Amino acid sequence: MLVTGSKLLGYPVLSLHVGGEIARTTEPIIDPDGLKVVGYTLSGPLVKGEAGDILDMSSVREFAPSGMIVDSADEFVNREDVVRIDKVMSLNFKLIGLKVVTNKGKALGKVADYTLDSSSFIVYQLIVKRPALKALMDPELTINRSQIVEVDDYKIVVKNEDEKVEVKQEVKAKEFSPNFVNPFREPQFSQIHSQSPDESDIE
Repeated sequence: MLVTGSKLLGYPVLSLHVGGEIARTTEPIIDPDGLKVVGYTLSGPLVKGEAGDILDMSSVREFAPSGMIVDSADEFVNREDVVRIDKVMSLNFKLIGLKVVTNKGKALGKVADYTLDSSSFIVYQLIVKRPALKALMDPELTINRSQIVEVDDYKIVVKNEDEKVEVKQEVKAKEFSPNFVNPFREPQFSQIHSQSPDESDIE
C-alpha cells in the first residue's frame, strides 16, 4: 500500500498484547542511503526515556488503516539499542524541505511530502512544491524514486525535468496478507489492488 508520509505523523501504534493504542508516531527516521524510513520517534503514556522511545519498522507486524500493529510496547527501543538507527539519527537527515534540482542545476522546488510503500517503508515518490513563479501554472511535481540521481544534506538531484512524471498520481493500496489474525481489522474494509512499486536502489 502506498501512503503519504505526512499522514503517518501522529499515527496510532497498536499493541496485540494490550488490544489497543499504546503510542503515536511523531517524526520519521529516514536513511538517506536508499531513502527508507527505518523508524519513528514516539509519544504517548507508555513512552519512556529522556530521548523518547523509537519504533523500529522491523517490529511492525502489519500496517493497517487503524494503525501500525506491533506485539507490545516491549518492541520499542532507545536510539542506543539499535546501531543502524543510531547511525541514521546521527546524520540528522530531514527529507521535508530539501531543495530539488536537475542534474543540470535547474531548481525545481522543495520536497513538501512523499509517498512510501507500507510493506517496505521505502520512499516511492517525492512531492515537490514549485517556486512561487512556477507554482501558478504547476504547483506540484511528483517525482518517482527512479529519477533520483543523488541525495545529500542540502539537495536532491534528479534527472532532467522533461523526464519526470509531473502529474500527481493517485495513491492506491495493494492487498496484504498478514501471518496472524489482526483484531484491529475492520470486517467491511476493502483494499484496492495495485502493482507493487519498484524497491530497487536509487540509481
